[in-house]
Amino acid sequence: MRRRDFVQLTGLGLGGLMLPLGANSNPVSLEALLDSPLLASQKKVLADVALNTAKGLGATYTDVRIGRYLNQFISTRENKVQNIVNTESFGVGVRVIAKGTWGFAATNDVTPDGIKKATERAVAIAKANSKFQKEPVKLAPVQGYGEVTWNTPIQKNSFEVPVSEKVDLLLRTNSGALKNGASFANSNLFQVNEQKYFASSDGSYIDQDVHRIWPTFTVSVIDRASGKFKSRDAMSAPMGMGYEYLVPKNEDKLSGPAGMVLYRNSYDIVEDASIAAKQAKEMITAKSVEPGKYDLVLEPNHLGLTIHESIGHPLELDRILGYEANYAGTSFASIDKLKSGTFNYGSKQINIFADKTQVGSLGAVGYDDEGVKCKRWDLIKDGILVNFEAIRDQVHILGQNESHGCCYAQSWNDVQFQRMPNVSLAPGKDPYSSEQMIKAVEKGIYIAGRGSYSIDQQRYNFQFGGTTFYEIKNGQITGMLNDVAYQSNTQEFWNSCVKVCDEKDYRMFGSFFDGKGQPSQVSAVSHGSSTSRFNAVNVINTGRTI
Repeated sequence: MRRRDFVQLTGLGLGGLMLPLGANSNPVSLEALLDSPLLASQKKVLADVALNTAKGLGATYTDVRIGRYLNQFISTRENKVQNIVNTESFGVGVRVIAKGTWGFAATNDVTPDGIKKATERAVAIAKANSKFQKEPVKLAPVQGYGEVTWNTPIQKNSFEVPVSEKVDLLLRTNSGALKNGASFANSNLFQVNEQKYFASSDGSYIDQDVHRIWPTFTVSVIDRASGKFKSRDAMSAPMGMGYEYLVPKNEDKLSGPAGMVLYRNSYDIVEDASIAAKQAKEMITAKSVEPGKYDLVLEPNHLGLTIHESIGHPLELDRILGYEANYAGTSFASIDKLKSGTFNYGSKQINIFADKTQVGSLGAVGYDDEGVKCKRWDLIKDGILVNFEAIRDQVHILGQNESHGCCYAQSWNDVQFQRMPNVSLAPGKDPYSSEQMIKAVEKGIYIAGRGSYSIDQQRYNFQFGGTTFYEIKNGQITGMLNDVAYQSNTQEFWNSCVKVCDEKDYRMFGSFFDGKGQPSQVSAVSHGSSTSRFNAVNVINTGRTI
């Protein structure tokens, strides 16, 4: 088994294990997923217990998060259901500043007495840690918003859809793949609902209801005569939507090369699996790529991962400061590069923005886990680095006085910290389609979907694969390719971008389980882009050994 196939298969298994986020996550009934244990008014009373207790103990700042985290995971293979998991995690996390130092404690005893004791622990921890604090915590100011609510604008709550209907969809997905030549097919459906209540001594009481969904599959074709096999994963993107994402709409479909169908704001999983089986079968006999320089045409479902790894992570301020060095590395994008105002991250085609308000994205919320109202801001403008990703206790390092609103904790019992927001490549301003882009390429490769990748600890030198590859000669797709990966470094790659399609081609890729921190936490984040062209990129053959 190749590393890529191992990573894909084990990744789905690990994803299922990661669904019960946080401690005290328990299996629950389907009915329990739709319960509402506390009203917002009741949460406010409980939150005030923490705020008043902390103030009485000398805390200069306090925030409290009352969280209920619901998950459902359905897994099928061929004509069988492999697993159905429903979990709930419910509790309270209290964070304080006392004597200029952070303290945090959490409890699943969601009562006035339980919250009072957790708050006392948080203040005691802060005071104990203050002996070792060299400089007091500096928080960027945030206005109090009073009592406000924010909900993911879903049309259909996925938890309200009968499990039998979801199972039937996944089994039809597998059946469609098998009928079109697949030897094996497995499909999965991840669903998440975060019910988060945030209150702070700044005067905010924020109630949010966040939904996410991720349908996915893997189909494999085995040629028993040769012993060869190929797999193709779903071209879906995890989304911050409800079950309406799985109700396909014709206006959301985009035609790709060689009969490929691409999806934007809704997704036809059955159709995609049927096409995937045909493509996996075609891969068996596709020729192996000849190494060399190629112009690459990269579709959004693929390009999103490259954005994530070579832009999203290196522009996290805590990583730049070395806070992640022990776990995930540092970043080549240093503060002096930002302050120079001239650091060339990419070509003039590259306009990268962060946006926690992007509708349908995985990271979309109204307010982050520090009570900061979310917004959009530029990271790279016309190829020049112009900002980082930072939160309340970091932005003063950049000489800024406003948090970017990208603080997040995976659960109530985890302390919130700086996480990657949605980071996206802005579409081109001039009308331009992927068909026009392909016609302008003499020698190139069209790459769709995600594959295995490797990137160094400073997020500079990298290698990326994909799901499907098509050779381009003289403006025409001539057939499928195998064993394709491209190598570059971050600056060289983004400076090789010569064209970005317009907003009609704009789509999102997403990561449901982006890991970071010690102890590690996961978060969900999306990356949007339009199909883009990169000239003279080094392509290697991953099937050849030296």
